[in-house]
Amino acid sequence: MNFKKSHIIIILVGALLIGFIGAYAGGKFAQSGNQSEVQLETNSKETGEGDNKATEEAADVPEQVSKVAQAYNLIKQNYLEDVEDKQLIEGAIKGMLASLEDPYSSYMDVEMMDQFNEQIESSFEGIGAEVSMVSDIVTIVSPIKDSPAEKAGLRPNDQVLKVDGESLDGLNLNEAVAKIRGEKGSEVILQIQRQGVSEPFDVTIVRDTIPVETVYNKMETIDGKKTGILEITNFSEHTAEEFTEQLEVLENEGIEGLVIDVRGNPGGLLNVVQDILKQFVPKDKPYLQIEEQNGEKTPSYSELEDKKDYPISVLINEGSASASEILAVALKEMGYDIVGNTSFGKGTVQQAVPLGDGSTIKLTFYKWLSPNGEWIHETGVEPTVEVSQPDYFYTNPIQIEEPLTYDQSDEKIGNVQEMLSGLGFDTGRTDGYFSKETEEAVKEFQSSNDLKATGEVDEETAGLIEAKIIDKIRNGEDDQQLDKALEEVYK
Repeated sequence: MNFKKSHIIIILVGALLIGFIGAYAGGKFAQSGNQSEVQLETNSKETGEGDNKATEEAADVPEQVSKVAQAYNLIKQNYLEDVEDKQLIEGAIKGMLASLEDPYSSYMDVEMMDQFNEQIESSFEGIGAEVSMVSDIVTIVSPIKDSPAEKAGLRPNDQVLKVDGESLDGLNLNEAVAKIRGEKGSEVILQIQRQGVSEPFDVTIVRDTIPVETVYNKMETIDGKKTGILEITNFSEHTAEEFTEQLEVLENEGIEGLVIDVRGNPGGLLNVVQDILKQFVPKDKPYLQIEEQNGEKTPSYSELEDKKDYPISVLINEGSASASEILAVALKEMGYDIVGNTSFGKGTVQQAVPLGDGSTIKLTFYKWLSPNGEWIHETGVEPTVEVSQPDYFYTNPIQIEEPLTYDQSDEKIGNVQEMLSGLGFDTGRTDGYFSKETEEAVKEFQSSNDLKATGEVDEETAGLIEAKIIDKIRNGEDDQQLDKALEEVYK
């Protein structure tokens, strides 16, 4: 496939990384001050003479476009109030893109492009989450590792309804992201609707600098065998280099198996995941196919002679999107086990095309297909070994107006019971009825944490229960998916 230097800026294979993320704002919310938090991008940032395919082909337009000019003149000459040219032109562009009903195609003005460029090249500020537009609702694809969004307990598929009390209804993704992003140290309140929870709840997040490190390694010994674990949090500019370096470290230490963890990874640069796959997929089989508008398919191959001489498994979940799915499905079709839950399901590739004044249109140009030609868009990559985390991993923030007490029944009580059980306090049940056993479990928790042992779940108790659960999850305790992946490596 020929990527024309005259118009390629970035190839995007992720959601929208909102710097608020902003994931992404893409990948997890941050405000990267750059990609609308798009962190799904990738390939080269080359520009060349002409630099703008859209401009070169501007003359090749249908006659009906004269209606646009007619509408423009009508508004300029007759509208009650003054209207700036920029407002009308950008509104027309946004309207055309909105008509595509494609959440991954969007217009980025000069300010947003500046933020985008900063995000893919360096650290950024925001909440650290990747987002997409699903059924016209801003939806979190995944929070970034160690970001404010992750620490606040945001999850894949959480829907963002309001920002600081203002509804996001009617806004496009870029406009919504602009409300979420902000400077380090500033506070934002998101109203969240979560699957399985009847009422929305508020999450308060303090924006921070989002870390740029994207690959983490560690070693585990399984049945006497050294097993490497490489976690990739997103596919940014230097991820392939980091991955290669850390894989070499593990191989030099004599690993006999490898787990690649892309859970919660919203995607990123296409060329980066390609560089990683070239280290695993031999040259006799493609690691990826790209399908163009006309249906023409172009496979990509490595120059690798043989696959690794050790077994591999890959970890995915519902927050694994785009580039993560490219990696997972390629290794799946090589016969390696994929462990976890079905991934997000993004099978398209975007390019950022400059419009000549610093603004850009990010437009879906291609489909990406698995080595065998499968398109996972909106269906995701299914694991070969389905494993979910313990129930307390899926509990929700506790919103309390009045204390929860004995003999009450409420879904909030069931949520608290799941949390307490996960922390080792036996509530006797998790059906939402506040029994005597639950009351004793609350007292035990309170006594163990220097709180007055009332047996009632007030705001202070609820906040501490929630904080303890988040800490336990983030510390990797009871990670049943990872345990299973390590087990499957040697089967």
